[in-house]
Amino acid sequence: MKTYTIGEAAKVLNLTPYTLRYYDKEGLLPFVERTDGGTRVFKESDLEALRIIECLKMTGMPIKEIKTFIEWCSEGDATLRQRFDMFQERKAAVEAQMRELTETMRVIEHKCSYYQTALDAGTEAIHRQNQIAKALSY
Repeated sequence: MKTYTIGEAAKVLNLTPYTLRYYDKEGLLPFVERTDGGTRVFKESDLEALRIIECLKMTGMPIKEIKTFIEWCSEGDATLRQRFDMFQERKAAVEAQMRELTETMRVIEHKCSYYQTALDAGTEAIHRQNQIAKALSY
């Protein structure tokens, strides 16, 4: 079974060793074993758990709630409903973020078009003329 040092695990996950130490300090890594000398030894299953932690973090979930999820995982099948419900909530939160980002992108694309037209014309006056023409056509 392949194992990783904290530096190797951090590199695989594109994190820093400091981040992994912080996660451990916050109680997110109770599953990570240590050598007799206290060195953390990461297994593939630990890396997979860390990928889930990073996924949850990317959704905006606070560390405290991620810790609760980790605790539920260690409790086994008795917490399946809580874990399912938590992921349903995360899914809804991400969908809302995606809608917000889609609207943000629409505004940004409009402004890019606006400024490209102004750059091509050498002035923003072209937009003012278009607004006046639209107003007069009503």
